[in-house]
Amino acid sequence: MARNIVISGGGTGIGLATAWAFAADGDRVLLLGRRREVLESTGVPGAVVRAADLTETADVRDVARFVAEEFGTVDVLVHSAGGNAAFAADAGSGDPLDVAARVWSGNFRQNTLTAVLLTEALKDRLADPGGRVLFLSSIAAFRGSGTGSYAAAKAALHPYAHDLARELGPRGVTVNVVAPGYIDDTEFFGGPIEEARRQRLVAETSTGRAGTPGDVAATLHWLASPAAGHITSQIVQVNGGAERGH
Repeated sequence: MARNIVISGGGTGIGLATAWAFAADGDRVLLLGRRREVLESTGVPGAVVRAADLTETADVRDVARFVAEEFGTVDVLVHSAGGNAAFAADAGSGDPLDVAARVWSGNFRQNTLTAVLLTEALKDRLADPGGRVLFLSSIAAFRGSGTGSYAAAKAALHPYAHDLARELGPRGVTVNVVAPGYIDDTEFFGGPIEEARRQRLVAETSTGRAGTPGDVAATLHWLASPAAGHITSQIVQVNGGAERGH
C-alpha cells in the first residue's frame, strides 16, 4: 500500500536520493525546499513539490495546510534540509563577533529550527501507528566540524529526537537520526572540494571510499520499513567507520 512521504531538502543530494528510494516503492512523495525550480527538475515519478523556507513559521504553516488538504496522513517525515552557514560567501566578512552571531544563528536556523518547526507542525498527522520521523545529523555532531556551529546545530537534533521518541512512542511512531560522514555528490560544500581534502576524508574511513547519497537513502528507507518497527531513539552513523578514526 502506497505511503505518504514528506522530505525536506528534497531537491538535491541525500534528500533527492531518498525521494527516489521511496518513489521506487510506489509511495507518494512531497518534496520541500526553497527553490521551486530545483524541486520541479528532479524527475521523481509522481512527486509533488512545494517551495518553502522552513525557517519561517508562516511558510511552515502553509506547508501544514497543504499536507492536510492534499495528503491527510504523513507516514514518513524525513528532514534533510540544512547546510553550513560558514560556507556562505559573506560568512567571514565584518566584525568577528558579528560573524560568530551570523554563522551560529544561521546554522541553528538551517539545521535545527527547520526540523523542529516542520515536525511540530506535522506530528499530529503522523500515521498512528506506523509513522516514522527521520532526522539527518552528521559525523560532525560527534567530533566537531572545524567551525563548531554546524556540529552544534546537528547535535541539537539528538536530544530533540530522543524526547520526541518518548512522546510519540505510545502512538506507535518511531523517531531516529542518521548521521552521515563525508558524502560525495552533494551541494554541502557549495561545489567540488579540493582533491587533497577529499582524499584525507576518504582515508579516515575503514571502507576506503566516500559515502554516496544512496548509502544514506538506503538507511533511511530501511528505518522507515516495517522491519525497523522496534527501533527508535537511535543515532545511526553512516560514515564507513570514519568516526572511529585511524
